[in-house]
This record gives sequence, C-alpha cells and structure tokens, in this order.
Amino acid sequence: MLSTDLADLRAYMADNPGAVIEDVARERKVTPHQVIEALPSPMVSMAGGDRFEIAMQDIAQWGELTLIVHTDDGIFEFTGAVPAGEVGRGYFNLMQPKGLHGHLRHTRCAAIAFVERPFMGKTSAFIAFVNVDGSIMFKVFVGRDETRALRADQLARFRQLAERIGASAVP
Repeated sequence: MLSTDLADLRAYMADNPGAVIEDVARERKVTPHQVIEALPSPMVSMAGGDRFEIAMQDIAQWGELTLIVHTDDGIFEFTGAVPAGEVGRGYFNLMQPKGLHGHLRHTRCAAIAFVERPFMGKTSAFIAFVNVDGSIMFKVFVGRDETRALRADQLARFRQLAERIGASAVP
C-alpha cells in the first residue's frame, strides 16, 4: 500500500472508527488487517499470532461472549462460552461435543488484534485473530450485561490478556 493510500485509510478510519472492517477492506481493496492497523492508535493493539493458544485458553475462562466469523457469503455468530482447546494433528481443537466445537488452523494466525472502538452507538471490544493473508479468521467480542453495557469482568480480562501476551499499540 502506498503511503498516500495508507494516510487516506487512516484518515477515513479516524472519521469512521465504527465502520465494518470487512466492508472497508473490500471497498478499498486492502486487507482487514490493514484496516484494523489504520484505526486510531488508542483503539487497537496487536500481538503476534504465536500467542494464539495462550489467548484461546484465557478466553475459554471468560464465560458467555460472542464469536463471529464474517465472510463474503455470510456472518456467523455464536453466543456462549468458548470451550478450552488443545493442539493436536496440526490444529487447535475446541474440545466440546456440543455447542461451539471444531478445529482451527492456529499456525495460520499471524496477529491478534485487541480493538476497543465505537460501533453502532455503543462501545465495542473484540479480539480479531488475523491470518497470514491479512484476513480475519474470527472475532471474539466482550459480552454485554442486561443494560447492554460491556461486561466489566470480561473487559478487564480482555485488557489483562492484551498486556499478558505483549500486545502493543500500532504505530
């Protein structure tokens, strides 16, 4: 991406921090990773993808939250507890017989983004697992309480995890 394009993307995201990341990426012909990095620096910090297993094991202790997979063909949402997992046969395997379960190609995770930003009139906090192609594998959103505010306990865990795995602000 040219520096003028990057500056333009940064300006756009500063004016529209709640824009749907995947839509901006498609419209501007950039990766979702580039869109996340273009958010104002106080809104995003990044850690290496090699911290995938640590992040997922921690998230498994947070209780009910929302996991989203957003593709060109649909948006899949799961609300509930993310199960613990373990690495085996080349995958990070979510160890639960019902509910959310499956096999994640954790070695394709290049970065883990911690994002706190406004979205649809409310504060939002999520972790985006970004693959080696710059796309988002999936996002894990901090849950909301009965008043639709972010759950304080999960937001604290979110921030602690970012610090623990060495997430740093994007320059």
